[in-house]
Amino acid sequence: MRCYRRSTNGWRTPFNRPLADQNGKEQNSVNIITMKQIKYFLLLSVLFAANSILAQNSSQAKACLDKATAIVSSRGGITARFALSRPGAVGRTSGTISVKGTKFVASTPQMTIWFNGKTQWSYMKSTNEVNISTPTEAQRFSMNPYTLLTMYRQGYSLSMTDKGNAYVVHMKALDARRSVSEVYVTVSRNYQLQGVRMKQSGKWTTITVTGIQRRNLSDAIFTFNRKSHPSAEIIDLR
Repeated sequence: MRCYRRSTNGWRTPFNRPLADQNGKEQNSVNIITMKQIKYFLLLSVLFAANSILAQNSSQAKACLDKATAIVSSRGGITARFALSRPGAVGRTSGTISVKGTKFVASTPQMTIWFNGKTQWSYMKSTNEVNISTPTEAQRFSMNPYTLLTMYRQGYSLSMTDKGNAYVVHMKALDARRSVSEVYVTVSRNYQLQGVRMKQSGKWTTITVTGIQRRNLSDAIFTFNRKSHPSAEIIDLR
């Protein structure tokens, strides 16, 4: 038998009405929880999608530099012209460079640098001196923009922008103490290096590269030949 109670307005209401109200509140609570869960999962999906895009972009940037590296790492090597400018410097330094893997020889009107992959010889024409050293990463980079082609593989986050006629790869050091903290690399559509902007100690250096040609270079040209400068003073800084 169903029981009723009489309200003040004369209408009869069932005693189980509060239970219905309680069920409604529970239902609303469930709906609120469900909406929160939906928003949470939507947020997660957006974050995962963003991470996926970043990972894909990083992979594309690495692939771009891999292809640029393959050109320099070819059996014979390459030759090119370069121009280097630094903030506060008067004019810019220009010259030629020959590269084969990690080895290079760069020549400007003021000096010539040889690097055989381990040791560097720097000949200063004005003083007729040859300094022998084991260069740091930044020192090698300042005369050989192709040094970046061994740097990017570890210790840097990578991202890439398609500029239409070229790709620009942004390298940012994961460790702020690294000598070269940030680099922008411009690579042509056929993956030849066109230019580099390097940040070191808060200052930017810009290097442009033109006239790249494949060559069959001998390993001997990357080591200083004493016979070519017999009167030069040798200063060993190692």
